[in-house]
Amino acid sequence: MAGIDENTGHHLVRLVNIADTILSSARVNRMRSFIPFFICIFLVLASCGGKRPPAHQPAPSGGKQKATQRPYTVMGKTYEPLKSHVGFTQDGIGSWYGKDFHGKKTSNGEIYDMHGLTAAHKTLPLGVFVRVKNKDNGSEIVVRVNDRGPFVKNRVIDLSYAAARKLGYDTVGTAPVRIEALGYKAKSSSGEDFYNEPESYDSGNYSVQVGSFREYGNAKRLSDDLKNLFGHSEIRSATVNGDLYYRVHAGKYTSLKAAEEAERKFIDHGYPGSFTVSLD
Repeated sequence: MAGIDENTGHHLVRLVNIADTILSSARVNRMRSFIPFFICIFLVLASCGGKRPPAHQPAPSGGKQKATQRPYTVMGKTYEPLKSHVGFTQDGIGSWYGKDFHGKKTSNGEIYDMHGLTAAHKTLPLGVFVRVKNKDNGSEIVVRVNDRGPFVKNRVIDLSYAAARKLGYDTVGTAPVRIEALGYKAKSSSGEDFYNEPESYDSGNYSVQVGSFREYGNAKRLSDDLKNLFGHSEIRSATVNGDLYYRVHAGKYTSLKAAEEAERKFIDHGYPGSFTVSLD
């Protein structure tokens, strides 16, 4: 569909899946013709919003907020991300999403990897780690929230395929779960992992992805150019749907604000596809 960017297309596919699930009931099977109507509603909503997520995001009332912490609207409903994860627990239905979204951007700008241990949640701060327990079999797993969703009634978390598999509900699709927010991962002086509250939600490890190539030589040439112009660039490889890509990152930043300012600089210097990525 011409004119629709990757993020919008990603969530459009998700909406079609949601609509198809709703209309799959035998009683309403004849209503499948209304799926184009859901698509039209989505396109109208998506045209009003920013890049991540593709929804209307009201301006913050106070000081500068991290972009992923601003209120957003999906299908007419507004969600306000929590300012803190402390004390958060939730019970409900867990689901998962896989290959249809593999290799596409998540709400925090990362590339979704169905084989990683990540999750989508509607309101928890992005980057926080949560413990998810399958209440049917007692199994538990720790995952990092890097996306928004699921936007289906009664579902509280969307796990990656790998996480759902470890909890034992990849084949059935959903399971009753309990979520407990742990915090942000850090290492103690002895090298052990622990979870804590960050001093600032703006802090972290960020870079700007300037290009992605199938040929390493093309990535190397761009990376060398960026090093000469801006002082730092590196190439990171990633496999998407069986294909190997070489992603060119430029700059290292310890705050989201600095990375977003650099993103605008790269765009102004002739790299219009640049976007901020988290290196955590």
